[in-house]
Amino acid sequence: MASPQGHERIDHRSLALHHAIAEKLRAQPSLLAIARENLERWTAAAGRSTPYLAAWTRILDLPVEDVLKLIEQEGDEMTALRQCSPFAGVLEPKERWAVYARFERSPRSPGDAA
Repeated sequence: MASPQGHERIDHRSLALHHAIAEKLRAQPSLLAIARENLERWTAAAGRSTPYLAAWTRILDLPVEDVLKLIEQEGDEMTALRQCSPFAGVLEPKERWAVYARFERSPRSPGDAA
């Protein structure tokens, strides 16, 4: 199977990041406060609730295990929501870069289309 390219690659990387976030939140559920604080700040800055922020608010009001299941869920709705994820800051840079490294583009071979 060919590696995903373009936006599909970004979506796969985002899902992998959220698997790492879920793993960390299972060990330290108190880190959900970071997502809640991000969401509060973004909502205040927006001046009104956007559909994505409202959806995340509903998700973060669920029990922790339900939140974790949802952030790791595949499918169009969660893929779209992960593009506006409030979990920035849960992973340390080293943890985030470890996931990014798994999705680095391989060097192009001569003759590959640009």
